[in-house]
Amino acid sequence: MRIELPSRRSTIRLARALAGRLAGGDLVVLAGDLGAGKTFFARALCRALGVPPALPITSPTFTLIHEHEGRVPIAHADAYRLGGASSAEGARDDAAAELAQLGLRERRAEGALVVVEWGEPFVEALGGDALQIHLAAPEDPAAPGRAAEIRATGVRSGEVLAALDDELRRGPVGSRGAGPGAA
Repeated sequence: MRIELPSRRSTIRLARALAGRLAGGDLVVLAGDLGAGKTFFARALCRALGVPPALPITSPTFTLIHEHEGRVPIAHADAYRLGGASSAEGARDDAAAELAQLGLRERRAEGALVVVEWGEPFVEALGGDALQIHLAAPEDPAAPGRAAEIRATGVRSGEVLAALDDELRRGPVGSRGAGPGAA
C-alpha cells in the first residue's frame, strides 16, 4: 500500500491511525534514506501510543535502543550502526548477532511493541511478521512531502495492514497513490 504524505500533519495522522491497530508483540520496521522521516514517524507513533510530550523521543542511533511506556511498552531501536550497514554477508551475520544481544526478540515475546529504524535486513532475526514502512523523501530536498510504502510480512502484520487500509479508505491521511504496491 502506498500513501502520499504531503505534510508533517499527514505523517502524524498515519502514525495515529496505525497506533490504534498495534498491540504488544508487534514489529514495525522503518526504512528509507537518511532524512526520509523514520525518527519523525517513530516519534509520532510513540506519541499516538501515549508517550507523554514531556519525554523526548529521539533517534537511538548511538544508544541503539530507547524504551518508552505508552499504551503498550515500546522498544525503539536503530540498526544503522550495527555491522549490517555493509551488504557483505559476514558483516550482515555480525550485525544480526549484535542485534540479538539487544534482546528485541525477547522484548516482543514479553509484550513490547518493537519499532526498528534501518531494520529491513533483520526482520527474521527480530522474529519475523513485521509491518515494514518505507519512507521516501522527494528527490528535490526543497520539495514538501513524503511517501510511505507499507507492506506486511506475516499473518499478524497482514491483519494490521488490512485494518489500516480499511480505516484509511474511510478518511484521508494523505492521499492514496497509484502505482506499484498501491491498494
